This record gives sequence, structure tokens and C-alpha cells, in this order.
Amino acid sequence: MQNTQKTMNQLYESLGKLFYALAISDGNVHEKEWDRLKQLVKEDWLYVDDFTDRYGTDAANQIEIVFDWLLENEKSSEACFEDFKEFYTEHPHAFSDTIKALVKKTAHAIANSYAGKNKSELVLLAKIDLLLK
Repeated sequence: MQNTQKTMNQLYESLGKLFYALAISDGNVHEKEWDRLKQLVKEDWLYVDDFTDRYGTDAANQIEIVFDWLLENEKSSEACFEDFKEFYTEHPHAFSDTIKALVKKTAHAIANSYAGKNKSELVLLAKIDLLLK
């Protein structure tokens, strides 16, 4: 199945939710986690594909936009992970091997960015690994 512009925008939105779920899993998003995510979006995610959002900017920017919105609106880690899981289940074709590897890389980098991985982050990382097999 071919990925559409809409599906890929939703993919990046769901990734913003996933990475927020990981960062907030210990009850607090640390500045280093947020900074690390922004760095990885610029270094890796902007080069994954050529999809753009409705404003003509790279669709991968949706990761940061959604993460930032969630920071302001304080959704729970569990709810955000479930949103991601639901999108993944409905659109597995949107997750190439490259995207899956980059999701795992980004998740681990966020978890390592502030005082190493804690228990809640390890649990969520395991769920991500199991889901993306």
C-alpha cells in the first residue's frame, strides 16, 4: 500500500505522541529530553522522506509540533502511547524498516539524555520494541 500525504502527516503526529509518552513517563519532561528530540528531528527525521505538511514544510516537523503541544496540554504517557499504538495497528505500511529503526534510535536517545534510563522509560522502551517487531 502506498503512503499518502495524510497518512505520513499522521505518522509524524503519532511519533510526536510516542516520544512525548517516553519523555513524560517518569512524570516530568526534562529540558535535555526535549533538546535531544529537536536535535534528532533536525539530524535524522527531516531526511526520511519528501512528504510535507499543509504549509509546505517537512512533515517530520510535526514530531516537534505535537510534542510541544502536549507539553502545554499535559496528556498522560499511557494515553499518548495508546494513540501511537492505535495508529501503528491501523497503518503498519507507513513504518518502513528505516522508520522503525529510527523510532527505536530516537526513543533510546531521549531516554538516555537525562540521567540514563529509568524504570518507567525501560518499560516503555520494551513496549516499543515489541510493537515494532
